[in-house]
Amino acid sequence: MISIIVSDEIRQRCPDFVGTAVVADVINSPSSPELWAEIDSFIADYRRRYTIDSIKQMPPIQATREAYRACGKDPSRYRPSSEALVRRTLKGNDLYRVDTLVDLINLASIAYGYSIGGFDADKIVGDVLCLGIGREGEPYEGIGRGLLNIDGLPVYRDATGGIGTPTSDHERTKLTSSTTRLLAIVNGYDGNRANVSACAHFIQELLRRYASSDGGSCIDF
Repeated sequence: MISIIVSDEIRQRCPDFVGTAVVADVINSPSSPELWAEIDSFIADYRRRYTIDSIKQMPPIQATREAYRACGKDPSRYRPSSEALVRRTLKGNDLYRVDTLVDLINLASIAYGYSIGGFDADKIVGDVLCLGIGREGEPYEGIGRGLLNIDGLPVYRDATGGIGTPTSDHERTKLTSSTTRLLAIVNGYDGNRANVSACAHFIQELLRRYASSDGGSCIDF
C-alpha cells in the first residue's frame, strides 16, 4: 500500500488542503462506448447549466488557482488540469479521447472540479509519495508537454522524483494500455473533505462499470 505525506511547505501555504487517493486493480481499454455515452450526456447537461463565467464560482477550481499563487506559480500561465478541462468543455470543444482510465478520470474532474492525478501504481518507485513544491531547475517531463517548469507548482514525488502536478502528470508513471493497478489522487485545495470523498467514490463507481474493477480502496490524507 502506498503512503501519501503532505509536506510542511504545502501545509503552511495551503492549510486547507485535503486529499483522497483511490487504489484499484483495473483492466484498461482503448475506449468504452458506454463510458462515452455517459460523458456525452453529462457534458450536454453541463453546458446547459454553466458558462465560462461560471468558473469563477467553482470553489475547487478557484482554490487550486489560489494554491498556485501561494506556492509561487501563475495559474493563468500554468492552468490546473481541472480548469483546462472545464474551459474546453464550456467552449464547446470535444474532450480528448485517450483511453478508458484517463477518460473516466477526466469525467470525474469535470463533474467535481478537482485536478486528479492518474498514475500507474506499479511504476511508482518506493511506497511513499510526498506532496511538496517544485524547485527551480527540477527535471520534469509532462505528459505530451515535454519538459515542464514545475518551479512553484505543487508536486507529488516518489523515491526517484516528481510524478504529478495539478497541471500535468509525468510521462514516467502515466497510464497505458498495460496498466493493471491504478492510483488516482483527488486534490482538494478547497478543504471540502465531503466533496473530495464524493469525487473519489464517483471514480470507484466508474471503475466498477468500465474498468472491470471492484473499485479498490480509498486513502484519505
